[in-house]
Amino acid sequence: MTASPRRLRKAVLPVAGLGTRVLPGTKTTPKELLNVVDRPILSYIVEEAREAGIEHIVFVTGRAKQAIEDYFDHQVELEAQLQAKGKTDILDALNADLARPGEMSFTRQMQPKGLGHAVWCARDVIGDEPFAVILPDVIVDAAPGALKQLAQVYEQVGGNVIGVEAVPESETHKYGIVDPEARDGRRITMKGMVEKPTQGTAPSNLSISGRYILQPEIFDILATQERGAGGEIQLTDAMVRLMNRQTFTAFEYEGVTHDCGDKIGLLRANVALALKRPDLGDAARAALTALL
Repeated sequence: MTASPRRLRKAVLPVAGLGTRVLPGTKTTPKELLNVVDRPILSYIVEEAREAGIEHIVFVTGRAKQAIEDYFDHQVELEAQLQAKGKTDILDALNADLARPGEMSFTRQMQPKGLGHAVWCARDVIGDEPFAVILPDVIVDAAPGALKQLAQVYEQVGGNVIGVEAVPESETHKYGIVDPEARDGRRITMKGMVEKPTQGTAPSNLSISGRYILQPEIFDILATQERGAGGEIQLTDAMVRLMNRQTFTAFEYEGVTHDCGDKIGLLRANVALALKRPDLGDAARAALTALL
């Protein structure tokens, strides 16, 4: 009998990036705390992680990111004022985002060496367990959430599971792209991947879209991983090396992806999610119609 995969309990959120694509808005505000409708981007990400059964979230932070830790803590004066004024609906929304006891850890990435290095910085907190990586500027509008979809695949096949989505052939050079071997519905057996391939050389149009479930052996590989594309330690390069030893499954999740680290992507996310809100949708549609 095949052993069941080890339970997925932890997730890494690399939040040390400077958010240069959305400057000047991120000069004093971490990009992960920029609002989408009336919630920070990170609120959506943490909600997705919790839905997938994640019990411990490791934030890999950098300089000027203290506000992230503060966001998930109590703000006693504000909460007292809301309570006194009877604004319990707003108070409930604030409390929903609070860190549960022991649920969150924060560690520093001291130098901007890339996503692979950021993940490696979480190694001692993750330990010898499978873990998820969620890019904190990518909101996936999906039900169930994208990470939960990947977790369900992981429970079936084990190994490493990578979230992917189809992109136009003309844009494959902008992303990490998987090299598929076989496909069963939305599940794809992988034989390779490449980070930002030269235009016209991509092995498929399936881009790696910011959701991963990885085995802890990736940490030993990241410890010796050389710099790759952009002069950074790329997580993709380390996964290619791990693929020689372990299985990798790509899963084309159902949902709409919003790149909130891009100015137009952030705008699209605000519009799309506002239109879906039962309490704001009609007013948002009327406002947009008036503008257009």
